[in-house]
Amino acid sequence: MSTSRRPSRDVIPMDSFNSSPTSSIRKGNLSNGSDNITYNRQEQQGGGSKYLHDDSDLSNDTDGQVGKGLQRNLEARHLTMISLGGTIGTGLFLASGSSIATAGPGYSQVAYSLIGSMVYCFMSSLGEMTTYLPITGSINAYGTRFFDPALGFMLGWVYWFSWSVTLATELVASSLIISYWVPATQCPGWVWALIFILVLTSLNLTSVKAYGETEYWLSLIKVLAVFIFVIIGFLYIGGAIGEQAPGELKPGPEIFNLDPFHGGFVALFSIFLNAGFSFQGAELVGIAAGETKNPRKNVPRAIRQVFWRILMFYVLTILIIGMTIPYDDKELANTDGSIESSPFTRVFLRAGISVGGDIMNAVILVAVLSAGNSGLYASSRALHTLSQEGNAPKFFGYVNRYGVPVYCVLATALVGCLAFIVSLPQVGQGQAYDWLLALASTTGFVAWLGIAFSHIRFRMAYKAQGRSLKDLPFVSKLYPFGPIYTIVVCMVILLGQGYTAFAPFSIKMFLSAYVTIPFVIILYFGNKFWSKTKILKLVDVDLDTGRSYVEPDEEDEEEKGKQNWFRRILNALF
Repeated sequence: MSTSRRPSRDVIPMDSFNSSPTSSIRKGNLSNGSDNITYNRQEQQGGGSKYLHDDSDLSNDTDGQVGKGLQRNLEARHLTMISLGGTIGTGLFLASGSSIATAGPGYSQVAYSLIGSMVYCFMSSLGEMTTYLPITGSINAYGTRFFDPALGFMLGWVYWFSWSVTLATELVASSLIISYWVPATQCPGWVWALIFILVLTSLNLTSVKAYGETEYWLSLIKVLAVFIFVIIGFLYIGGAIGEQAPGELKPGPEIFNLDPFHGGFVALFSIFLNAGFSFQGAELVGIAAGETKNPRKNVPRAIRQVFWRILMFYVLTILIIGMTIPYDDKELANTDGSIESSPFTRVFLRAGISVGGDIMNAVILVAVLSAGNSGLYASSRALHTLSQEGNAPKFFGYVNRYGVPVYCVLATALVGCLAFIVSLPQVGQGQAYDWLLALASTTGFVAWLGIAFSHIRFRMAYKAQGRSLKDLPFVSKLYPFGPIYTIVVCMVILLGQGYTAFAPFSIKMFLSAYVTIPFVIILYFGNKFWSKTKILKLVDVDLDTGRSYVEPDEEDEEEKGKQNWFRRILNALF
């Protein structure tokens, strides 16, 4: 698997967010065009290890000037939970049963496993790039740097728009979830949505550490909920808890084998698309890498851990649901998204936990808040990067002394509120919101395509410039299969997800399914012609600006040597 290696050069070129730690010893300055490159070396207190810091590392004391740059205040645990929490949401808690209802538990396992393998491929690609160049807003920044500024423009605005509209969907969901306890007749849903957006905006305006800490605990609740569900599910299947009603099938293979591969290839393809939507948000680790302490060490660790945990959660969850609830159960599809029909709730009830509905409603509310929190963070950083690249108004590049892009957060929250307003039945019967949602629903796959394509360009440029893979702190062992596989799967999803519009043909369904494609094309070619951008030559790709190194210290090496055989096997596998 990928390993961290000691840098081969003593002098390392590094970029800056234009602020330097006062605790470091300045070794010298170079001026290269408009870029100021600073070399810093700092002795670690209490040890002999030498750390190289780039100016973007603001985890130490800064000079106190306002608007200098983002700060590296996210820790490894924050990074892991940010990525993990972004993929465990209402899609798992409410809609996971619909996949089994459509294609049976067997095909569901196949679909989620295939999509999970694709997620690992693009996460591996993202890990290689973000460890080498840990810059904020990496999804659009890499497109600009490795291929064409127009690609970065398109990816940035698509990604920002996607998460802004997603923020609105979470506000809509929050008002519906609260109505489980407080009916809308007593308190309108928009009141709860307003409260939630104020809370999320306040958290994101405080500091990146406040966002990371909040997301850590929200994601931890979701992970624990899934973990408890898995344990209770296996206990129920084993007969340790719960009771069966007369005439019910016995949980386990008897239910699973009713029709594990139901509906044929069409059904498999249908849930293949749904599984892809369920993993949206895994790329958040790349967005957060630019504000993470020691990304060389922490980003690979987060990527290795996150994939296996996600795959374990999804595969085990689908397995348990498929072995406890028959695929032809009328409520399994949960077309209305009700809490009572959630497969999680129903498994809890079957296991004898009468408060299952209240438990799952609370967990789903946490999931909604977590998704909104991550959406506001990710979209604000994408907008900040667009401003730094000259693709958004300059004032969006402002960052306060706490390392928060204030205007980006406020603008994203405002757009999310506007999208929520158009979702109300009183405003055009919600039709405008339906189109916004259709436009945003597939843009996550566009971002994954951008990551895979950027990785291919990164490796090509790296090779063209005569550099050695030994200098990469994290190497994707799946290259070139990984990014190619990601591109193929994402293209199949983008082009095939509207197949139901053709039999019989429906112009409304067709436009709703494929509105993203012309949107992406217009953004890319519109910017290309307007700004007269050119595709970069491989030898001209900038592989140094933003690059940083941290030499592994002696304590880490000693700790690795003391690991027992079981831990070494886990590290080798994961």
